[in-house]
Amino acid sequence: MRPSTRSELLRKVQELGFACVDMNLYLDNNPEDKNALNAYNSLCSQFAQARCAYENKYGPLTNFGYAPSKYPWEWVSQPWPWDKEFNQ
Repeated sequence: MRPSTRSELLRKVQELGFACVDMNLYLDNNPEDKNALNAYNSLCSQFAQARCAYENKYGPLTNFGYAPSKYPWEWVSQPWPWDKEFNQ
């Protein structure tokens, strides 16, 4: 199932980001686990795709230069994901 709404897509980004960090921590303690490394690389790819999909549709999630901008420069014109209005 592909996320269809803004909140569903953001949740997917959050879930994949959490999974990447979790696998990163596991690999810190088990660096020789090839299956875990393959899972980590797959999750990182899925995370990047989900983040790009969200940012292309709704704008950047961070202001650290990870997302290009359309002309004219526009940071965010809608509520931030953590704003109360976002979930209404």
